[in-house]
Amino acid sequence: MAQSEEQVEVSEAEIAAHWREEELIHPKSGFVAQANMADPSVFERFSQENFPECFREYADLLTWDKDWHTTLDSSNPPFFNWFVGGKLNASYNCVDRHLAKYGNKVAFTWVSEIEEEPDRVISYRDLWVMVNEFAALLKDFVGVQAGDRVTLHMPMVLELPVTMLALARLGVTHSQVFGGFSGVACGDRIVDSESRVLITSDAYYRSGKLLDHKVKADEAVDQAEKGGVKVDKVLVWQRYPGKASSSTPMVEGRDYFVNDLLKDYRDQHVNPVSLPADHPLFLMYTSGTTAKPKGCQHSTGGYLAYAAGTSKFYQDIHPEDVYWCMADIGWITGHSYIVYGPLSVAASSVLYEGVPNYPDPGRPWRIAKRLGVNIFHTAPTTIRMLRKAGHDEPARYDYHFKHMTTVGEPIEPEVWRWYYDVVGKGEAAIVDTYWQTETGGFIGTTLPALEPMKPGSCGPGALGVVPVILDEDGNKIEPGSGKAGNICISNPWPGRMQTIYGDPERFVDTYYAKYAKRDSKDWRDWPYVTGDGGTQGADGYLRVVGRVDDVINVAGHRLGTKELESAALTVEEIGEAAAVPAFDELKGRVPELYVSLKPGVDPSTVEDLVKGAVSTIIGPIARPSHVWVTNDLPKTRSGKIMRRVIASISNFIDVGDTTTLANPEVVEEIRVQVQSAKVAAGQVPKGVPANVIEDIRRFGEEN
Repeated sequence: MAQSEEQVEVSEAEIAAHWREEELIHPKSGFVAQANMADPSVFERFSQENFPECFREYADLLTWDKDWHTTLDSSNPPFFNWFVGGKLNASYNCVDRHLAKYGNKVAFTWVSEIEEEPDRVISYRDLWVMVNEFAALLKDFVGVQAGDRVTLHMPMVLELPVTMLALARLGVTHSQVFGGFSGVACGDRIVDSESRVLITSDAYYRSGKLLDHKVKADEAVDQAEKGGVKVDKVLVWQRYPGKASSSTPMVEGRDYFVNDLLKDYRDQHVNPVSLPADHPLFLMYTSGTTAKPKGCQHSTGGYLAYAAGTSKFYQDIHPEDVYWCMADIGWITGHSYIVYGPLSVAASSVLYEGVPNYPDPGRPWRIAKRLGVNIFHTAPTTIRMLRKAGHDEPARYDYHFKHMTTVGEPIEPEVWRWYYDVVGKGEAAIVDTYWQTETGGFIGTTLPALEPMKPGSCGPGALGVVPVILDEDGNKIEPGSGKAGNICISNPWPGRMQTIYGDPERFVDTYYAKYAKRDSKDWRDWPYVTGDGGTQGADGYLRVVGRVDDVINVAGHRLGTKELESAALTVEEIGEAAAVPAFDELKGRVPELYVSLKPGVDPSTVEDLVKGAVSTIIGPIARPSHVWVTNDLPKTRSGKIMRRVIASISNFIDVGDTTTLANPEVVEEIRVQVQSAKVAAGQVPKGVPANVIEDIRRFGEEN
């Protein structure tokens, strides 16, 4: 008997998306009139017919020491090289070349989390001086040179971009580790990058508390040594120069206060090293589904050109604008859209130390008013938090944004509308962006003066980037079909990572193997696999529905389940562990851990031990909201833990068919245990978006 239409099974990649289409909202005429890019011919210039030469338009925004002879070398896919033969320096392009015209113009206004502390304002000339002095110190005292790698573990202090630019000036590849990560996590990244120098800070403010950051440096060095890498020098920037803000002692012969060393390098100048376009500018580590983070390696020429082009065209940054990206430089957003992109187009940027709601939810709007911010850039998590904490708070302040960006995760349509109506006061153009650490810059978004906004959809492919939705067999899912599939990018682009540092095979396997024709030398046969699922409307706009793999996106921070589980298993009482996402109104997702114990173990202290281990090994951002101690975990007959089932339980979603499990009886036991506790605590999730439900239902299916 034939199955009805409702009974026909489809692959995971083809599950229909049942959300309604949102209305299109056009930018205001005033914004269009002043936009950097309001010429519709740009779409023709960046068409597939003009690929790859179209990206010359981005590269021409930079100053090159030597012109390139080949725009794209695709002879060894997927290891694509851009602007081959060209030479340049990122530090020069971000600082030196602006001095003649913009030397006295503000480069950064640094704002302390403590509202009573004065701002630190530095011009491009001030920035040039600071970068040169620190570069001289690094070259002379530390002895680093082009080709070396140096690890940074710094909070949001002004010295962080200074440090990055000083290293870039010398051709030293930097690896900035998010300041909120633990010393152990930093140490693991030191080992992977084979870095022998660590640059850090002694302290920083978070939620009004001055936190000891130097202690993490000691943990990182110890962890690195366990991994076979000895850190020779630790350079420490002081939060308050000349004043001790950390109780952690300095180690003689290893640790040095930068502020003291700089006295010997005042007014010194270091010529920027002219580097090939493919020279590695930085490593940015991102979580994956294995325990080992991936060191995404980004080039100097291709990456910087893409960051500059997208900053000018999509962020619409003019030299006279005041731009504020609230991201942390420890993530790719901060690299591309606080440091390298904005500085390359001579922006004046706000750099904020702390959390957005300290001491109250009005803080961002007070800063925006006081400093005249007119371009605002933040994540949906922050928007949700500010919306919940002070729904009408922005209306109290007389600021005016011409442009706002959302980044890091999909934004719900209702939250988008609050962002547009209340924060943007119905005036600002919103650029909802889709991209990854690996992509270097936006790959899906709207060109703000030329393409209308659609709440909940990031937009079409960025200029020169051609997205495609593929099913599990590699067949194209046509736009407008309503079916979700794997978001892929058909063509290379300059901002994309070069490789995974030290592991080119993993690079191929992770991002290309699924659909690549291995024997082909044609770039068309090597689509980039984002790892995200999504749909494409008839208008070409993308809507991201969630990760295909087991990565939990917590407030825009991607956490690999294997990292979480590995951390839990360091607690000797734990026999098995499984990490799953739970819906959170503010953060989007939070991790929950399910653990089963070794025989004879007292479960009463396990939750605290597991939370402590995760916080120590990965960082507080990864701390699970719950640790559920169960007698067993649901498994297939081959022994695979069914994370989809327990993720459904955590989110009060139907678990589906469990008859094929080896131990189906444990499912009901776990459901009663977990859901009863959540009901009693008032933690039943409410208003879970349809795309989140679908994402959770698919969680773990690929592993």
